[in-house]
Order: sequence, then structure tokens, then C-alpha cells
Amino acid sequence: MALAPTVKVVLGSIAFGIFWMLAVFPAVPFLPIGRTAGSLLGAMLMVLFRVITPEQAYSAIDLPILGLLFGTMVVSIYLERADMFKYLGKLLSWKSLGPKDLLCRVCFVSAISSALFTNDTCCVVLTEFVLKIAKQNNLPPRPFLLALASSANIGSSATPIGNPQNLVIAFQGKITFEGFVFGIFPAMIVGVVVNTIILLGMFWRVLSVQKDEEDVVAAQEIEVAEADVSSHRFSPATMSHSQEIEGEGIISRSSRSSSLGEFQHMEIRNRIVSSPEVDSLQRVSLDVGSESARIPNGSKENGTHTSPQLENMTPSRGRRVTLNGMSSSNLALSDSKDVSVSIQSSDGKEGLIKRWKRLIWKTSVYLVTIGMLIALLLGLNMSWTALTASLALVVLDFKDAGPSLEKVSYSLLMFFCGMFITVDGFNKTGIPSAIWDFMEPHARIDHPSGIAVLAVVILVLSNLASNVPTVLLLGARVAASAAESSPSNEKKAWLILAWVSTVAGNLSLLGSAANLIVCEQARRAQLLGYNLSFWSHLKFGLPSTLIVTAIGLLLIKG
Repeated sequence: MALAPTVKVVLGSIAFGIFWMLAVFPAVPFLPIGRTAGSLLGAMLMVLFRVITPEQAYSAIDLPILGLLFGTMVVSIYLERADMFKYLGKLLSWKSLGPKDLLCRVCFVSAISSALFTNDTCCVVLTEFVLKIAKQNNLPPRPFLLALASSANIGSSATPIGNPQNLVIAFQGKITFEGFVFGIFPAMIVGVVVNTIILLGMFWRVLSVQKDEEDVVAAQEIEVAEADVSSHRFSPATMSHSQEIEGEGIISRSSRSSSLGEFQHMEIRNRIVSSPEVDSLQRVSLDVGSESARIPNGSKENGTHTSPQLENMTPSRGRRVTLNGMSSSNLALSDSKDVSVSIQSSDGKEGLIKRWKRLIWKTSVYLVTIGMLIALLLGLNMSWTALTASLALVVLDFKDAGPSLEKVSYSLLMFFCGMFITVDGFNKTGIPSAIWDFMEPHARIDHPSGIAVLAVVILVLSNLASNVPTVLLLGARVAASAAESSPSNEKKAWLILAWVSTVAGNLSLLGSAANLIVCEQARRAQLLGYNLSFWSHLKFGLPSTLIVTAIGLLLIKG
């Protein structure tokens, strides 16, 4: 493709440059508007500069990709509500055999979960679990955070729904879900194993240090304190109940001039308001009995004693108070037990019904998700399958879907819209085609040297321009070049692009959104905060990315 007119080339390059700058550095001091606004600004400039027409801009937006992305996000939100990621977090520490076992678990759990629920979602929900496990075992967070981010990136390469660039590759390359999985899954498994070995080798000494008993005790105390905060919540009924019981005991011991009717009224009120604890009700009943014993003997000589309050009191629930030389405390205690048992049984039934409803709903969420994965493996339309599963979960929830749909990352969807338009406009300038024409003779995948050159180009561009724009810029050209040598190589070229662009995210902290998510989540975590620096990530990311990428390229199946 020849270059466009000079004016269009210059203006299109300016618009793309603004988009690239804000996509890679979203908080630049002179224009801190973020990635989403940056992509929309680049798209608007492409239209204003007349690099593309408004009609071309609308047609550049890939609706199937947006539909699949939206559907998978909704499914992930309902899985989080159904405690799926909570169970994954518990699996990390279940019957752990030590620090090295924990590191291996973090690697494999994050890899598998990111392949099914996207790497960004996995990193968002598992980062805090990883920090807590490291704190409770008196271990440094760094190796576990690196394991989470890097394994999530590698694991997400195995499926079209693992990350955004795979969505683009699956749709543009017309690769089925099954073909995608079987083409990359062997490389993913071996890549996770190699990445885990590299982590163990780099941090073996740190993970072998014996624990300090005092630090372990402190960590356990923090864990207990956190459990107390979550389980012991303020209950107005319980607190008012305890205060009333103590107050009544003081009154019964200090004020002998009060009438029996006042105490009887307090007992009935307490039984209605307070929680059904038999021992507390016994204390109230004993107070009533002790007060009846304090009635003057002169009053007893007449046979019975009645106060004005008792005469005006209407018996409640067949309960009578007669004081003929003795109190009715036994009768009150028996009645209080009946009331407490009935309240406990009703509360127990309601709690049991709620638990069963919750269990049935969670099971339905898991079954719908499994059905979605089976449908994808059978080759059904990916975007409509994800949308159908998401709407099925909305209906099964039988509630207003607003709170759940508010958690969808609409800013990410808008970022994709702007990026589609911006990249399409930059392609129409002819610059990407001119660069590829220069590189193509050296980057053919029918030779090992060509695969190596192509991998290096993808690695560099993925870290300079981000992986999704790299896929949009190179995808069609790499596939067309591979198809010229052999039609069977076209699918392999798409899978190589998916593998390298995804693993390239492990090279630096800025290489993928998953890395940034782990870094920010770790930094903001309360009481567990940890700052994962750029250089500490690069020391591990550079060798891991080069080794894992090279080994995976040998296992990609076309």
C-alpha cells in the first residue's frame, strides 16, 4: 500500500501519536486525561483531520469483540458474587506444604483462572488474597505478586476470552475457540511451569528462610483481628438487650419502693424486644420473684396482694401472676422458654431457607458458566454465547441488575471503540504497510530465523505501543504474509502473534494492564500495602519473558 498524501500522513501520525502517548502514559502532566479519553481524542482527531470519514470511523468499531468483552465481564461479576474467586483464594492456602508450595499454587491457580475469567479480573480479585497469605506466613510479598501477574498473563494466552488481544485475533483470524485452545494450550502449560521454575530459582533463598516466631504470632494476631472485625458487627438489638438486663438488675436491687406491676411490665417488654436468650430471661424472672418476696408480711395476711398496676394489667398470652405467699417465677420461666424456642425455630427456618436459596443460585451461576464454556468449545458464536450467558445470569438473579451492571468496565469498552477508530485511521496513512514491507522478507514464519525476527518485533511493539494496538497493526499483514507461503501457516501466524504479544506483557511493569492492576492493588491494600517497583519487576520480567517466549514458540501448533 502506497503512502497517503503528505498532509494526511502528518495529521494521522499526530493523532496516533497523541493516542499512543496517553495509552502508555495516561497521566502526563500537560494532558492528564487518562487512557479512555486519550483513545476517544485520537479517534476524534482522525475524523476532524479528515484522515477517515465518519462512516469509516463507525465501521471500524468491531461490535462482536465489544459484545464478547461485555458478556465475559458480566459473567465474571456474577462469578465474583457467587464466591468463585473466594474459593480460589482459599485453595491457595489449603493444606499448604510451605512457601515454595504456596508459590507454585499461586502460579497455577492464577494461570487457569485467567484463562477462563480474563487476566485483569483474576489480578483484581486475587491480589489481596496473595498479600494476606504472604503476611500470615511471614513471607515477602514480591515473589508472590510477580507470580500472580506473570502467570496470569501466560495463562490468559490459552483462550480467546483470556485477554483483549486474543479476542481481536480470534475474530480477525476466524479461529474457533477449540482451535485456539488446542493450538496454544501446550505452550501455556509449559510456559507456566518454566515461569514457576524461574521464580523458584530467583527467590529460593528468600523462601527458605526460617520464620521468626514473634513475627508469626503477630501475623496470626492480625488475622484474628481481621476475623473479629468481619464477624463481630454492631447489633443494636443485642446491645440494647444487655443494657436493659443490667439496668433492671440494678433497679431491682436498689429501689424497693417500686411496685410489682412495674417489674412485670419490664419483664414482658424485655421478652418482646430483646434477643431470645434463656439465661437472660431467667435473670429477669428471678428479679420478679425476689421483688415479690419483699412484699410486707402485713399485706400477705389478707391472702393476696394486688397493686393498681396489676389490677389494670391485661393478661398477655394466657399468663397470670398470683402472689399467695409465693411468686409466679416458675410459670414465667416456663413461658419464656416456650417463646425463646419458638423464636429460635422461626429464625432457624428463615436462615435455612435463605441458605438453600443462596446455594441454588450459586449452583445456577456455576452451571451457566460451564454451559457457556461448553458452547464456546463446540464452536458457537463467541459474542452471542457470552451475551446469552450474561443475560441468563441476570434473569436467574431475579433482582434489579443495576448494581451488578454498574461494575462493568464501560471505560474499557469506550477505550476499545476509540482505539479501533484511531488504529484504522493510522493504517489508512500507509505508514504501517510501508514498515511491514521493509520487515516482511526477514519475518516469514516458514523459517526459524523469520519466526525469531517476528517475535522480537512483536515484543518491542507490544511494550512500546501496548499489545492490543500491536495486534491491530500487524495482525492482518502477518497473516497475509504467512498465507502466501502456505495456507496452513495463516492460523499459526495468528497464534504466534497471540502468544508473543501476551507473554510480552511480562517484560516490564508497563507491558500489560494486569501488571499495573497488581501493582496498584498491592500499593493500596490496607495494612498489607507493598510497592512493586519498575526495576524489581524488570529484573525478573526480562529473563522470564525471553525464555518463556522462546520455549512456547517451539510448541505452537498451526
